[in-house]
Amino acid sequence: MARHTGSQTKISRRYNTFLGGSPKAFEKRPYPPGQHGPKGTRRKQSDYAIALAEKQKLRHQYGVLERQFRRYFAIANSKRGVPGEILLQLLETRLDNLVLRMGFAKTTRAARQMVSHGHVRVNGRRTNISSMNLKPGDEVTICPTDRSKRLAAKGVDQTASQTVPEWLLVDQENFSGKLVRLPSRDEINPVANEQLVVELYSR
Repeated sequence: MARHTGSQTKISRRYNTFLGGSPKAFEKRPYPPGQHGPKGTRRKQSDYAIALAEKQKLRHQYGVLERQFRRYFAIANSKRGVPGEILLQLLETRLDNLVLRMGFAKTTRAARQMVSHGHVRVNGRRTNISSMNLKPGDEVTICPTDRSKRLAAKGVDQTASQTVPEWLLVDQENFSGKLVRLPSRDEINPVANEQLVVELYSR
């Protein structure tokens, strides 16, 4: 399974937005990585560079590779509605992201690993496809094995302060959850301006 395996903290520093990695390291060095360190200021960027950075931030927020991201945009652009909002809904309803939102994992990487290692079921069937898009009514459960339950319990403990979105119905005690409906734009908290992403791909 292709995925980014480099430093997430460096990515956060590159785009001046926390996208994963070590929060303390990001706060300590809130400037781009590289040999020149904090010298000088960030150069003025062109409109294209700004839009490209927004796309990269959104891509890294969900841990999606470029080819996958282009496919999501093509699907969003072909549907009736606001392309930017549909794109966000597609990203939010990925199985790995739902495992994260339900509180069974602390990070996207941890959620993806749970899925790829077979610890998650969708509508009662085990799956290892983290990019699977779920529909309203689909149920996510953690496999009833001791190892699977321990991993989910650890995630629940680590995300105790995390609020479960209203568009999800979650029973953390029984390690199960359900996608009740698609989230609205106001319920999604992207780190990037999705409209700039739409304009970038529409050029």
